[in-house]
This record gives sequence, C-alpha cells and structure tokens, in this order.
Amino acid sequence: MSEVINENDMAHHVRKTLVEYFRDLDGETPCADLYDMVVECVEKPMLEIVLERVKGNQTLAAKMLGINRNTLRKKMQRHGLL
Repeated sequence: MSEVINENDMAHHVRKTLVEYFRDLDGETPCADLYDMVVECVEKPMLEIVLERVKGNQTLAAKMLGINRNTLRKKMQRHGLL
C-alpha cells in the first residue's frame, strides 16, 4: 500500500532538505537561483509520478496539477518527458 503524504508532510520534507542544504554549505554563499533550483528538483519527479498515476493522459495530468495542458506539455518538454 502506498503512503499518503499530505501538504504538511511535504512541507516538512522540503524544509528538512533546505536546512540540510544550508548546513552542508558550511558558511559558503548559497546559489543565487535557489528558488529555481528547488522548483527544478521537485517539478520533474512530480510530473513523472502524476503522469504515471493517470497512465500518461495529459489532460487528466494537467487537471490534477491545476495547470493547462499546453503548460504541462512545455514542462514535459523541458524535462525530457515527451
């Protein structure tokens, strides 16, 4: 049975990972594009899992993600998922 993760659990995991990221920097300056780095790390696996869940149906995936189908296709193309 798969584990259900609610928003609070996801936020906890993201928070934990960011704390570890800053700890591992050991005083060094973080990258200037931290936001893009985090989105990039999360977006591809999210798209993969959602597409797997809906058996590749892009219309259903876009609806589940709350984005339009053209936006989904652009994101899929950027991540090499087409």
